[in-house]
Amino acid sequence: MVLARSLKELMVLLSELPGLGERSSQRIIFHLLKERPEKVRRIAELIIEVREKLKPCSVCGALSDSDPCGICSDPQRDHATVCVVEDVLDLLSIERASFYKGVYHILGGLISFTEGKGPESINLSGLVRRVEKGDVKEVILALDPSVEGDTTMFYIVDILKPFKVKITRLAFGIPIGGNVDMADVLTLTKAFEGRREVEEV
Repeated sequence: MVLARSLKELMVLLSELPGLGERSSQRIIFHLLKERPEKVRRIAELIIEVREKLKPCSVCGALSDSDPCGICSDPQRDHATVCVVEDVLDLLSIERASFYKGVYHILGGLISFTEGKGPESINLSGLVRRVEKGDVKEVILALDPSVEGDTTMFYIVDILKPFKVKITRLAFGIPIGGNVDMADVLTLTKAFEGRREVEEV
């Protein structure tokens, strides 16, 4: 069977996305070909809209169509508690669990010297600015339990040492090498409930 050029190109591009291989991309494409044209068109429009209109929140770094984002501008949230996460996927996982009422700070990555990513490559300065204002009482480090996560965690503890802020980390409900964004609701809830203060190294 000779496939149309556009179909082959779409298969290749989709298969390059995280979590999708050749067969998964084929299933998605042929499913969309059976959908109503207006639905497929709307999906395409929204992908472009999300890509072009969402910008990082100037406070926390989350992608949003408003600045500050909905969480940072919500007066019902506990702005004295800041949960530090690696990326937006972690934020979405915690929000989906519906138990955390504080706000967030997105680093946009982790320190990884083996990959050439030092402290300057992630959003640490924004976190320091928030803490030094004096309104933050607790910083929760919800980082993946990995070498990179621990390196980033202890670096944050060190740079926040001059400020009178409580620094906690999630309990070990999340296994070593696990990911925050892959944890189920119960595991995340217990990890937050059992959080403890970070001991200095």
